[in-house]
Amino acid sequence: MGFNCGIVGLPNVGKSTLFNALTQTAAAEAANYPFCTIEPNIGRVAVPDARLHRIFSITGSAREIPTYLEFVDIAGLVRGASKGEGLGNKFLGHIREVAAIIQVLRCFEDGGVTHVEDSIDPIRDAETVETELMLADLDSLERRVEPLEKRASIGDKDARMQLPVMRRALAALQAGRPARTIDVAAGEAAVFASLHLITAKPVLYVCNMDEDNAAQGNALSRRVAAMAAETGQRCVLISAAIEAEVAQLDSAQEKTEFLEALGLAETGLDRVIAAGYALLGLATYFTTGPKESRAWTIPGGTRAPQAAGVIHSDFEKGFIRAETIAYDAFIDCHGEQGAKEAGRMRLEGKDYIVRDGDIMLFRFNV
Repeated sequence: MGFNCGIVGLPNVGKSTLFNALTQTAAAEAANYPFCTIEPNIGRVAVPDARLHRIFSITGSAREIPTYLEFVDIAGLVRGASKGEGLGNKFLGHIREVAAIIQVLRCFEDGGVTHVEDSIDPIRDAETVETELMLADLDSLERRVEPLEKRASIGDKDARMQLPVMRRALAALQAGRPARTIDVAAGEAAVFASLHLITAKPVLYVCNMDEDNAAQGNALSRRVAAMAAETGQRCVLISAAIEAEVAQLDSAQEKTEFLEALGLAETGLDRVIAAGYALLGLATYFTTGPKESRAWTIPGGTRAPQAAGVIHSDFEKGFIRAETIAYDAFIDCHGEQGAKEAGRMRLEGKDYIVRDGDIMLFRFNV
């Protein structure tokens, strides 16, 4: 399991160029005109994690298997998408299916690349996208609230649980605020998720920069960073042009040298992954043995049986215990056997909350 995120934005902000570079494919046609991406393009990329390679090297496994990140490149949105303008219906349908939204914002000037609004203003562009998504959610809730009220009035328990949450979300949207801004109690989380609201999804703003400003940003990207901070979202700087060049280089050394020459410590993909994992509150645990060393991604706060279920449902159903070694202990003791001999392997039960970096062996019975 990794996580999936939809790459969205207005036409001609660099979505498809970024998608192609990040997934190192040419699956999405990058062209200087609106709606060149007609169907969503899906790219799956390995998540780089130096910890996995160290575990693999110490164990001497036959295979090293990372966890994956899925990108979905979705057709450009324009004003009126919530009413079906452009490719609005397809756009909105596809975006409901992702876990997080990567909104690409153009933060560079280039007279050779047209903009649908004829000027460069990433804050306006972000507000255009957000408004269309809020209007789509508003329309969805307004059509559902009356039938739900009728069901609640005749004693339907599910309707009575859903109605207060739906009303709060509806009030926020009517006030011009996205659904993610409402307070949701722990016991209401499942109900809120069942509403399938687009604006409930977390947003990562990706500022598409020119090469000269990719490392430090510019006045436009600083405005986006301030907006992200104010709204509790995240923001990263990426140059789609640089990522496209990096994707063409063969060796890791060539990529490192190229990035260092531009004042960059890591690729845009690495920054997107780190920001995305933080945004979604994800964690990674590892399994290792002679056949393979493997990374598994789980939501933060996941208990051991549910973490085991990511591997196979039988592991969760028949969970007995988890033999657990912290990553630092595994490295310090040069592997599983050394950790056991040093007394640094723990036996954890059903209530154990898996920590990022844990190396785990699940015992189960079916």
